[in-house]
Amino acid sequence: MYARSTTMVADPRAVEEGIAFVRDQVWPSVKDMDGCLGISMLLDRESGKAIITTSWETEEAIAASREPVRTLRERGTEITSSDDPVVEEWEVASMHRAHNAYPDAFVRTTWSHVEQEDIDSSLELYRNGMLPQIEQFEGFASASLLIDRATGRSALSVAFDSREAMENTRAAAQTMREQAEQAGIHVDEMAEFELALAHLHIPELV
Repeated sequence: MYARSTTMVADPRAVEEGIAFVRDQVWPSVKDMDGCLGISMLLDRESGKAIITTSWETEEAIAASREPVRTLRERGTEITSSDDPVVEEWEVASMHRAHNAYPDAFVRTTWSHVEQEDIDSSLELYRNGMLPQIEQFEGFASASLLIDRATGRSALSVAFDSREAMENTRAAAQTMREQAEQAGIHVDEMAEFELALAHLHIPELV
């Protein structure tokens, strides 16, 4: 399975318009495209940063969708007065849910990279070492790991039942990032978001 993420920084005053556009126009348009599994939207209302992710069954499906979604992306940029969006395509390496996301869920996303020759060993470390720890977090809802094998870059998103649950795990998450660094997984960035739309529908894949 595959995913495409579009990251943009909108005018914070246009946040509600952006959510409505993704919910009422983007999602109805993409869900009928061949191989589309779903969509999600992460949002930081204060900064206006948003990440819209669509999921796809096959590499062929995500490739075929590139041109049709371009117009939607351009329209969304206009509506929200966004900077030029950053578009990335990923392989879905892992998806694990304790349960579907509740209303008012929040997400912590961590971007990192490894050397290409270390991709498989880092995935083993995640599945056998990190994920069992993440599952024990207070209010854990789900965890997804996206990777780009061409660059060694990855994005780990952990969803929580509430903002409070996410905040209460910050120290534990910091410890895990430090452990990852010691294992050769280089952390590039971390951010926390509201889960504004939760329709990604990626099947369980551990």
